Amino acid sequence: MNNMSWSRYILILVVFVLVAGGVGVRMVSIQNIPAAQTILESSKKLVGVTQTIYPERGSIYDAQGHLLAGNETVYEVGLDLRSIAQPETIASVVSNVLGLDYSTTLVYAKTEAIDDEKLYIVLDSFVDKEKIAQLELIEEDYKNRTIGRNETRPSLEGLIWTPYNKRSYPEGDMGANMLGFYSFLDRVDGRGYYGVEESYNDLLAGTPKQVYTPFDPQKITSGDDIPPGASLVLTFDREIQAMVEQQLAEAIEWSGAESGTILVYNPEDGSIIAMATTPRMDPNYYWTQGEVFTGNTPFNRPVSETYEPGSVFKVLTMASALDAGAVKPETVFTDTGSIMVGGTTITNWNYGAWGDQDMTGCMQHSLNVCLSWIAMQLGADRFYTYLKNFGFDRNTGIDLGGESHWPLKLPGDNQWYEVDLATNSFGQGISVTPIQMAMAIGAVANEGRMMAPHIVKAIVIDGHQYEINPVIVGNPIKAETAETLTRMLVTSLEEESSIALVEGYTVAGKTGTAEIPTPFGYTSSVTNTSFVGWGPAEDPKFLVYVWLEKPTISIWGSEVAAPVFSKVVQNLVVLMDIPPDQIRLQASAEDK
Repeated sequence: MNNMSWSRYILILVVFVLVAGGVGVRMVSIQNIPAAQTILESSKKLVGVTQTIYPERGSIYDAQGHLLAGNETVYEVGLDLRSIAQPETIASVVSNVLGLDYSTTLVYAKTEAIDDEKLYIVLDSFVDKEKIAQLELIEEDYKNRTIGRNETRPSLEGLIWTPYNKRSYPEGDMGANMLGFYSFLDRVDGRGYYGVEESYNDLLAGTPKQVYTPFDPQKITSGDDIPPGASLVLTFDREIQAMVEQQLAEAIEWSGAESGTILVYNPEDGSIIAMATTPRMDPNYYWTQGEVFTGNTPFNRPVSETYEPGSVFKVLTMASALDAGAVKPETVFTDTGSIMVGGTTITNWNYGAWGDQDMTGCMQHSLNVCLSWIAMQLGADRFYTYLKNFGFDRNTGIDLGGESHWPLKLPGDNQWYEVDLATNSFGQGISVTPIQMAMAIGAVANEGRMMAPHIVKAIVIDGHQYEINPVIVGNPIKAETAETLTRMLVTSLEEESSIALVEGYTVAGKTGTAEIPTPFGYTSSVTNTSFVGWGPAEDPKFLVYVWLEKPTISIWGSEVAAPVFSKVVQNLVVLMDIPPDQIRLQASAEDK
């Protein structure tokens, strides 16, 4: 082969190398230049579409597995303006089946598609399956109808119904304050509000997934199923919750109270057995019930509303003083009817003097003067240290949306005065939530151990159930202190023959009556009435906190809240299958 032939081959080879290199450089530039990248992305839309697929929202169940929140299929009905053939037919059918206005629907159906934003019009949302079934029957009838030579076949072409999931609450407003609600007005970007729907929103919602679907059917492959969001099992039983809500409704009607709360808490593990409050709304129709929560009315009072609790707070003052050794059960206080603290005179609730009283007597007669003296023996530093240990300087951390707390005034703060030590000792001048009180007093019922309150019992993810373990958040008092104070409060109720007592069961408890402050001081004649109690006293399985706001039948917690406690417990021991003392203690003795 001569040199000229070799030169030709080399030249051809060089040309191919240069062309291949140019193509390679161009390919790299297309992949990296922003404008070229945009062209590539646009071209993908010609052969397929990428969509964000949202998982089905997880369900919520009560402790026995009854569905409290789930999903149901509903439909959006709309008009494809590009394909409507018979506007009058569509308007007539829609007005008859969906109850929409005929003339308005007809105007929509006759609208010409002007731009992309007006190619589709929504007529109705949240349409149930029964109405869609009617539309399908009519559509099928039109397709199969025999018509004459000069007749026009009726058609619903252009009328579209699209299914989607709507949040459903089968029990209506039962437990709604704990559940919250899911806002599905925006189906693409909904979220939970209040209750567990808010606090566990991300878990319930699951993880959205980007899915690419080619237009060519032959290229479609079966994609992976998108797992639903996590499901929740709650700590309360719907039967107990319904009972407590009924007792609250009856108590409000009987007492003339403005509103109320009953909280049933398990002091052993912190679980919520029931939480009833007013007002409540049906979360199935939350968007129609905004008038229920006007002004400053919170969605869930037990965790969001602070108030001055009154004498139920004396349980914690006495617990602190006994635990610190500032007083003993047998310590005698001579009540003269008043005491001066920080230049202010403190008196008892009836302005009377009760003479010599031991600490049980001070609790039994709910003596403000005695508790003020006890707080002074304890001292401000130790008193407020105990209050912080009981959790009054922070939220409890309960797994419900909307929890709040009122800042705890402390010595050295601009708004704290010496008299606050006295008034705080009997629950005046200090604001708390019912859940804070339940958690704190639960430590007295639970041998000094304070448990974190929680509403979720277990979380179910991909078919696996994960139990929520109880959490001890503190030991504000010793076990001996808790036992001593419980015995004192049992004696206190029994000796005064309180109407809070429950036949066959030993319970410990304390009443509370609190004046309601106004901008001008404690000038109002209305009160907040409360009662806190737990039982069975020697092995508590429940703590019940009752709060009735502004009752009109009486201003005293001993007359308003105490009987409500008794009625709740009478039903509670049956539903929780707790035997009376005699049977339970006999069985315990036989086991030993």
